[in-house]
Amino acid sequence: MQRTLIELPPLQILGFCLAISLFEGLTYMASDLVMPAMLTVTQDLDADPRHIPNAFNLYLIGGVCLQWLIGPLSDRFGRRTLLLVGCALFGMTCAAAVATPGIEVFNALRLLQGMGLGFVVAVSYPALQEVFCEADAVRLMALLGNIALLSPLLGPLLGSLLLEWLSWRELFLGLSLAAAIAWLGLYACMPETVGIVRRDGRQQAPVPLSWHQTRLRYAALLRTPMFLGASLALGLMSLPLIVWIGLSPLLLIQLLGLSTQEYALWQIPIFAAVIAGNLILDRLLASRELPQLIHLALWPFCLGLLILLAGALTSASLGLLICGLVLYAVGLGMSNAALYRLALFSSDDSKGLVSAAIGMISIAVMGAGGSIIAAIGGGSRLESFALWAALGGLLSLPFLYRFLRASRQETVSSTHP
Repeated sequence: MQRTLIELPPLQILGFCLAISLFEGLTYMASDLVMPAMLTVTQDLDADPRHIPNAFNLYLIGGVCLQWLIGPLSDRFGRRTLLLVGCALFGMTCAAAVATPGIEVFNALRLLQGMGLGFVVAVSYPALQEVFCEADAVRLMALLGNIALLSPLLGPLLGSLLLEWLSWRELFLGLSLAAAIAWLGLYACMPETVGIVRRDGRQQAPVPLSWHQTRLRYAALLRTPMFLGASLALGLMSLPLIVWIGLSPLLLIQLLGLSTQEYALWQIPIFAAVIAGNLILDRLLASRELPQLIHLALWPFCLGLLILLAGALTSASLGLLICGLVLYAVGLGMSNAALYRLALFSSDDSKGLVSAAIGMISIAVMGAGGSIIAAIGGGSRLESFALWAALGGLLSLPFLYRFLRASRQETVSSTHP
């Protein structure tokens, strides 16, 4: 890596990167690590199985609840303080789940645990931009983007394996212990970037906390068509994958009677497809612009969703459903990081606030969409899941089309003034 923008010893740089990666991996993986055990959770807590999708959807909603506030608070009080608070909140709520007496408390804790996502998006991402030079910051953001994308798929697989030896309560205890390790790493290695003089003599001064100005800045973002379109497209493109993660325990374990090991094995092709999409993206980055990459990614993305739609209309088998999801996941893996980068730079406002807004909108779309599909019977039959997941993903296309068209026009106008 090149020199950092602030004075840091090499060991502290390594510790900082590892601690942020661990915290991000935990917050994203915890969204569905427990999903293979949710039937057991509802039985232990004498709850109706209809609560199973809530464990995932409430976690996503928790991730969006505080992002609007976390970004401005970190601008005022510093990134380090806020990220330590977020890591502590995540760890303590995971520990509290060990003694959950009922499903209502369990659901409330899932909401609080999800708030850790907000700290990752609104605090850690801007902190990386302020510590590292542009090239290294982009590399690290790509790594964290892969963690965010792959953790929800690795979660069910790892959860199923761990549940062979651990109870669901012990699983939450393990998450809390891992969060404690991440907190210690952040405490020891994370530098403060707000109010610190950089190598070039410049300083990221604390921004006074003004509710009025914050409201105006968010309102201006929401009135920016390119930003809003990209953020909505991000959420809708990920919706089929999010719905699959939330409903697959019902579809595979309860409906089809598969074991938790078989449930985990059916996740592997989708997990591998996302990795394949990321590898294709990495190979094509040097030769193509980001909008071109998104256009290419739409081929497997749309083909996969059309297979799901065809399966819904012709009594889908599990194999056909997985085939559609695999093709879709390749397209998602190719496009997600590219679209996020374009969305982040579609506004000239501070990247902390823009990143928080992207997270709020996309996670809200995924959480609300997942809840609606679960409520209208997406987990009752394979055909119902395939239909609603495909339609949800295809809804992203109008927003994506308008965003890419506006992005192309902006590029042409800047090239030919």
